[in-house]
Amino acid sequence: MSISRLKSNPNQNRNPRILVIEDNLDHQLIIENAIQQSFVGVEAVLVATEPEAIDYLDNTALTGNRLPQLILLDLYLPDREDGWNCLNGIKSRSPEIGQIPVIVFSNSAYSEDITESYNLGVASYVVKPADFTEWVEYFQTLKEYWWETVSLPSHKSMY
Repeated sequence: MSISRLKSNPNQNRNPRILVIEDNLDHQLIIENAIQQSFVGVEAVLVATEPEAIDYLDNTALTGNRLPQLILLDLYLPDREDGWNCLNGIKSRSPEIGQIPVIVFSNSAYSEDITESYNLGVASYVVKPADFTEWVEYFQTLKEYWWETVSLPSHKSMY
């Protein structure tokens, strides 16, 4: 399993995590850099496939480590069925894992993709930004909403 971890702050035990499931390595690099600029103090865990994501979540929960506070899922991994299977796999885990908010982000603006993603339980659906500046703005908005506005369920292993 190849998992890339980006630590924005050396004091990671107190900082939340984001699990990013993205199969495009170029997008992974852009996301890493945008998170570094937008999310000081957040650890991003990047994986490329559904099995890597499920293994990471299961192993993290099993060992009592901190679960991610948020999951970003590329819908097309490389096909949308792969993304939906990944979403179903996440939602069917333990309640501790299944309650983690999942945001689908995709190049697709097709209404069918958006509707089905919400039907399967995503918290949000976002069309991917077009350039790096928009990615940074996207993550700043994400941070303001998910870290500073909403209240999320607290799990002892989440934080």
